[in-house]
Amino acid sequence: MVETPVSDTRCGFVALIGAPNAGKSTLLNALVGSKVTIVSHKVQTTRALIRGIAVEGASQLIFVDTPGIFAPKRRLDRAMVTTAWTGAHDADLVGVLIDARKGLDEEAEAILSRLSDVSRPKILILNKIDLVPREALLALARIANEKAKFEATFMISALKRDGVDDLKRWLAEKMLPGPWLYPPDQMSDAPMRQLAAEITREKLFERLHQELPYHSTVETEQWKELRKGDVRIEQTIYVERESQRKIVLGKGGQTIKAIGEAARREIAEIVEGKVHLFLFVKVREGWGEDPERYRAMGLEFPKG
Repeated sequence: MVETPVSDTRCGFVALIGAPNAGKSTLLNALVGSKVTIVSHKVQTTRALIRGIAVEGASQLIFVDTPGIFAPKRRLDRAMVTTAWTGAHDADLVGVLIDARKGLDEEAEAILSRLSDVSRPKILILNKIDLVPREALLALARIANEKAKFEATFMISALKRDGVDDLKRWLAEKMLPGPWLYPPDQMSDAPMRQLAAEITREKLFERLHQELPYHSTVETEQWKELRKGDVRIEQTIYVERESQRKIVLGKGGQTIKAIGEAARREIAEIVEGKVHLFLFVKVREGWGEDPERYRAMGLEFPKG
């Protein structure tokens, strides 16, 4: 493979912002071509900024998948929303994702109203276009462009990958000349320990449809490389109350077993080897008010 001369390379950061469930994580995974972030039917699953890295021609695109922007109620909510706006301010270009089915609802309107504070170039990305009539899409694009200044508008279906390649090519051309910041084959700057914890947390979301997952966090306590490429991983699921611990364990340990099996399969695909995953569930009262836990998730602890 012939390497591109550094003088010809381009590189930049693209932040994806939007309301919860707008499809940011699905779009990030489609752009990168691999799973680097949680995709869930539950809202607010992305807690911190997770970077996905893609190469298009001579350009390296570093995508920042931010937490969904919504009206915060708890301290954790406030930390997530602050993190999302910080990601937008720090990027070279900002992609504003709107769920075309929901249109300009209250959450989308609130995001558009704050975009004037973001000095970076912005583009509008209308997602889930396969579910909306063309006339409604055109009207939505027109109104959104009247409310905020966008460099371009893209209509995509992240799930079906419709329009994703065109978006990626356009972004690649807009990146500024400069050396690549990551090796060509790297797809995320999240450490494997963190990615593995995110995968297990996703399985919690999928398995438990109650409020519980929002009061839980997963930490990879041990990651040990074994012979023949096997990996031994020990993770702890922290919850706030004993009653929540019992829910995660399930009757006869069936729930935790199912979560572990699903997580193990997915982690094995990423590490391309056999994974021995051991899950433990512990009660850590008030972890949602502990500054250390916020720092571990890559969030700033909000005062007050």
